Amino acid sequence: MFPAPRFLISMCLVLGACTPPGASTGGKLSKFQIVQTAPADAASGTCWGNRVSPAVIETVEREILVQPAQVSSDGRIQQPAIYRKESRQEIVQERREVWTQIVCVTAFTDDFVASLQRALAARGFYKGPANGLMDNRTRTAIRKLQSEDGFEQAVLTLATARKLGLIAVERTQ
Repeated sequence: MFPAPRFLISMCLVLGACTPPGASTGGKLSKFQIVQTAPADAASGTCWGNRVSPAVIETVEREILVQPAQVSSDGRIQQPAIYRKESRQEIVQERREVWTQIVCVTAFTDDFVASLQRALAARGFYKGPANGLMDNRTRTAIRKLQSEDGFEQAVLTLATARKLGLIAVERTQ
């Protein structure tokens, strides 16, 4: 079994989920969160995190025709069209919820973290001892590695763990 204090501290660090009471999260709606729920089609016993990208709302200006141009029978414009400008708020990109499968908390033993550190060091992302502690250097290395795949979080995704050879790749039948 794990020594409780070290394990809990490591989990807080790896998940980035420990926010002191009263601390601000900066109001970012798109912050990655470890959640107790999962997508509807998720397999039982899997762990997930999600990121909500808020809707993008912009002010759009349009010219609205108030009165059409008056044209004589010979095609000459007697009075030009009259337009008014109208500004309105419009959603240009809908809110999106993106689910990412992550490595479950129970997998983060000291040995697993040490293996993770060695794998990150072998790829040039981690410079430090393979001590099994999920410290800032380890989280920074995870973030740098995953940013190559467009996922800039320090939460270890299942895809990254498989890429590093830390978790077996499922076989398809």
